[in-house]
Amino acid sequence: MAKYSTGNSSGGGSGGSCELCGKASDSLTEASVAGATLHVCTDCASHNDAAQPTKSKSEGNAMSEQDRKRRAAQRTARMDDARKGDASHWEEEGTSYDSDPLPYLVSDYGERVIDARQEEGLQRGELADELGVQENDLLAVEQNRANRAGVGGSVIEALEERLGVTLSESA
Repeated sequence: MAKYSTGNSSGGGSGGSCELCGKASDSLTEASVAGATLHVCTDCASHNDAAQPTKSKSEGNAMSEQDRKRRAAQRTARMDDARKGDASHWEEEGTSYDSDPLPYLVSDYGERVIDARQEEGLQRGELADELGVQENDLLAVEQNRANRAGVGGSVIEALEERLGVTLSESA
């Protein structure tokens, strides 16, 4: 497991253990990982937040700056639309969440779907086609992330009915 810097090592070149993976190494370098300054081995050095991509300096930095500005503009536009209540052009065609709310789900709903689907001898794509739902929605349910993926309640109901499982909590 990850270790945290105790400040005892003096930096690169000193022997010791990598503070990220724990591997003993005579060649540790200082790296910023998730806001913490750690002494890491060469294998973990790629996790250094301060490391720059290995592109040519003139072209690589210009491209990353351009990408950064594009992503920032997109985020700003999304936040502005959310404040105005108009995010429709950012969402894909699909569920109307007001008319198809996701019910409260049991904690192991993803495992229940996987087990029941496999008992039926169905592949994920086959079940999605049979139910008329997107395979990505079914995958989100199986990975316990239906809420974050915006899966509608009708998908849960269809899975409960087809597979004979209980996925939603009773009120």
